[in-house]
Amino acid sequence: MSNMQQNFNAGQTKGSAQAKTEEWIESAQSTSNAARDKASNAAQSTHDSAQQGMDQSAGFLQQTGEKMANMAQGAVDGVKNTLGMGDQTSHK
Repeated sequence: MSNMQQNFNAGQTKGSAQAKTEEWIESAQSTSNAARDKASNAAQSTHDSAQQGMDQSAGFLQQTGEKMANMAQGAVDGVKNTLGMGDQTSHK
């Protein structure tokens, strides 16, 4: 084999290896991007679920607080009525 032929074959091999390396890099980047997108979507979904849970908890706590305030007011009114200090709405 002539020196020129060997140089040609070496150049072809180098070019082929370089092309294959570039394919692998592109494939790795594509896989990395897909994984990043999937992780981002999962994080957003988790955030949305957490926000919904917080909203539901806030509503529950508000309702519970209102019920407790109403019960306390009812107890105060009951004590006032027992002691004869309650509102006399029927006389107004």
